[in-house]
Parts: sequence; C-alpha cells; structure tokens
Amino acid sequence: MTENLLEVKNLVKYFPVRGGVFSRVRNYVKAVDGISFEVKPGETLGLVGESGCGKSTAGRSILRLIEPTSGEICFEGENICDLNNEELRKRRRQMQIIFQDPYASLNPRMTIGSIVGEPLTIHNVAKGQERKDKVEQLLHRVGLRPEHIRRYPHEFSGGQRQRIGLARALALNPKLIIGDEPVSALDVSIQAQVINLLEDLQKDLGIAYVMIAHDLAVVQHVSDRIAVMYLGKIVELAEADELVSSPKHPYTEALLSAVPVPDPTVKTERILLKGDVPSPVNPPSGCRFHTRCPYKEDICEQEDPPMLEMSPGHTVACHLSDKIYGNSGSSGDSAAA
Repeated sequence: MTENLLEVKNLVKYFPVRGGVFSRVRNYVKAVDGISFEVKPGETLGLVGESGCGKSTAGRSILRLIEPTSGEICFEGENICDLNNEELRKRRRQMQIIFQDPYASLNPRMTIGSIVGEPLTIHNVAKGQERKDKVEQLLHRVGLRPEHIRRYPHEFSGGQRQRIGLARALALNPKLIIGDEPVSALDVSIQAQVINLLEDLQKDLGIAYVMIAHDLAVVQHVSDRIAVMYLGKIVELAEADELVSSPKHPYTEALLSAVPVPDPTVKTERILLKGDVPSPVNPPSGCRFHTRCPYKEDICEQEDPPMLEMSPGHTVACHLSDKIYGNSGSSGDSAAA
C-alpha cells in the first residue's frame, strides 16, 4: 500500500475547439497539460496560480467531475480512471469537493436538511430519524444550529452557505476534500472563520485537502506544501514555508511580491509582469512563462524545462533557476512535481 493518499501522474485535460459547418475539432484548449503531484493522508496541498491557469480544471478532473484526457489518478493506490460508474460512485464517498460559489452550489428549492442529507440518502448511509440526527450533528460541527435544518439557502449569508457546503462534503466521512477556491467569494473576516474551521476539522478528522486558490496568502496559511501552476503546468512545488521564503521560479517570485504585507513600515518591491497570459489554445514553445519572464534566454524559447529537484522536496521547472537564485541542492535529479 502506497503511503500517499492521492497520486496524480501526468494529468492532461484538453477541451476541443469546434468550428465550421460540421463543427469539426479545429484545435484544443490545453487547460491541464501534464501535471503530477501527490497528497499524503491528513496533508494540505495548495494549488495556486492566476485565473485561467487550469487549477480548477485539475481539481474537477481529479474527482472525474470532468473526464481527464489522459494520465493517472491513484487514490489509495487504485487508479480511479479505470473505474466504471458504479465503482466510481463508491469511491466518491471518500473524495468530496467544496465549490467556489456558495450561492450557486446549493439548490434554492431544497431545505438545508435535504441538501446536507442528500449524500446520506444516495449512498444508503442513513434514513429517517437517523438521517435527521446525522444532519443536525453535521450542522453543529460546522458552527450552525440544528433548527437551520428546515430553512432554505436564501435565508443564509455567504459564509453560512459555505459552511452548509462543507457540512454536505463531510456527510460521508471523506478522506480527501478538494476546495475549489472555497473562500474567494467571501469577505475577509468570513474567510478567516471558514479557514479556521477547515483547519479544526482536519485536526479532528484527519482529512487531506487540495486547496485551490489564486490568493497565495490564504494558501500559505493553510498548506503544508504548495504547487504553483502557470498555463496548465506546475512550475514549482515545495514546502509552504520554503516556497514563500525562498522561491526558485520567477513566476512564484512575482506572485509573492503581490501578497500584501500587514506592516505599513515594511516596504516591498512589487514585480510587475509584462503582457497577458498567453492563450492555452496556442501556448508558447519552450517554457510557457518565457513571454513574460524578465530573465529569459534563448533556451527558454526553445526547450520545455523539466521539473528538477533544487533541494530535498523542492522541485522547479526553470532552465535558469540555478543561475538566478543559486542552488542549495542537486539540480541534476529529475523529480515528479
């Protein structure tokens, strides 16, 4: 049995671009283009990057909410890409998701009791009074009151709705929860409450998280390790503290420079990237970041950089990382991000 709860190997998701009279496939949107990482039991992996980099697509592909184009997704050593619908349905009891928009993810025609209790009914876990008691326990666990069971989503604030979504995700005692930007639509004070709740639940239940976000400050706070995505690829992966204190990729460095510092006496220099993110339909040759990179050289335009281990547990896809930042480890050993 593998020590990793989740292993993603060379995950690819392309969306066809159709056109013409017969709607033939003219090209593909390369949303996720060969990413690899692993998640250990009880660990939190942060997945960060600009909007459109493919992180949400990656999260949904892992759960097969959208079908991957290729690659392997191994959960507890079993490749879920090989499972049929019935087998996948059983596996999904252990893999859940919290959606980004708390206003769109809840059915407005259903009571909170029906929403949270629906997984229990679908998987024949509990019925009748047992189901009602279980739903009340779940609501209490996420900081809501038992009487909320009879109310509808429109009677709750955004933060309360996200707690309801979390209660629904917890209903089947999952081992892995993917948070698809679970706090980005909430006010800052409410974000802190939901993040603290997620951390408390992880300590109590041992849940592993894949936390998808574009806010590096939020991800830094909750993650054990962070993977940085750019245009469908992972460009850097490291322990959270090490990545923040010692980034080895120019894109990560730029993201970190945009994180606000709460101390007004501390002056930071913002790194402004030139140009827009290239189209995922026709990504640049070589390193995909070279069109915006202030350090680029000829090799960056010609060769796609492999993920190399700069120091133990710190892998980077950059031809010039050693030259720019120095090397604290062996850069000659290839590693899966």
